[in-house]
Amino acid sequence: QVHMVESGGRLVQAGESLRISCEFSGRAAGRHNMGWYRRAPGKAREFIARIHRSGQNPYYENSVKGRFTISIDNAKNTMYLQMGSLKPDDTAVYYCNTDPPQNFWGQGTQVTVSS
Repeated sequence: QVHMVESGGRLVQAGESLRISCEFSGRAAGRHNMGWYRRAPGKAREFIARIHRSGQNPYYENSVKGRFTISIDNAKNTMYLQMGSLKPDDTAVYYCNTDPPQNFWGQGTQVTVSS
């Protein structure tokens, strides 16, 4: 299992940037690709980005491509999501997990984008 703790979410204005973090741990942490997911109000949780554990081959869903950047620091067991040109539609609770995801989730971190 991989355990995850997300942090860094807050209220921002549309157009601003924000970086959120995911600290991960556990015996299996070195064997899984990692991903970012989000759940907007009233919607199902959705996958938005993934990265290979080596830090290579990032992939983004169209909704965030060109605006968000995923990265990983294996020395710190931390994954990041740099979010730019934020829109009100990006308002959501953001989660990290393995890719594909395990059947449990952390608390997530709330990102709210005001117009």
